[in-house]
Amino acid sequence: MWWAILELPAGRRPVVLVSRDEAYLVRQKVTVAEVSTKLRAIRSEVALGHRDGMPKACAINADNLVTIPKVQLESKIVSLSAAKLRELDAALRFSFGLADLDAPG
Repeated sequence: MWWAILELPAGRRPVVLVSRDEAYLVRQKVTVAEVSTKLRAIRSEVALGHRDGMPKACAINADNLVTIPKVQLESKIVSLSAAKLRELDAALRFSFGLADLDAPG
């Protein structure tokens, strides 16, 4: 999770990098999911709090993805646990309508 400078009205806010790791070395832009303190408890969100290294309750919003130049990333905040990364994977799959592809039938 990083601090990033996004276009207004978002401005400076936490984001989670969702591009594949290999892309960070060769691409000038990265795709990120915005983090918000507006909690809606929906499948496309991943809740975070003190246990995750955040100062207050917030959520990664997998419905709100943006691609930004890497220079807009300011500083790293925290690394997500493997459990939170699995939740983010599920939220992204749901957001893109891919969640049901693993279902039998």
